[in-house]
Amino acid sequence: MKRTLRILLTAYYAVYAGAILAATSGYYILKSGFKIDPLTSEGTIINSIVILYIICTVPLALALFNKMTKKWALIQDENEQLEKYKTGAIYRILIIGTGLVLGVVFFYVMNSQSMIFCAGIAAVALFFCKPSENKIMNDLNWNDSNNNN
Repeated sequence: MKRTLRILLTAYYAVYAGAILAATSGYYILKSGFKIDPLTSEGTIINSIVILYIICTVPLALALFNKMTKKWALIQDENEQLEKYKTGAIYRILIIGTGLVLGVVFFYVMNSQSMIFCAGIAAVALFFCKPSENKIMNDLNWNDSNNNN
């Protein structure tokens, strides 16, 4: 359990580190003079794609993960449960984290307020994905006597 939690926390914080790196890169890209006008057709397409990505993936990733944890809780082998949970949680973190990083990058590149709102939505959704030992135990319906992994 501790190893799985450590891996999930590493993935979780790596996404935030990626967002900070994206913000730093975006600042230097903006400083270099590169900019996409959000009112052009390219800007509108990029804006729409990022917004649709966030709107579709955030609720889908959260709902699908919740549905899958109910299935994984029925598996008898605890190691298999934990492995499936870890894989699913990493995918959920990466899918939502991608929206966060894209929102930050395109906020700088396009200077569009809608992109910072998208990044904010993804950041809030990512907050709900923060792994903890209690959360894993609750999701997999483990009681206190089963946490010996």
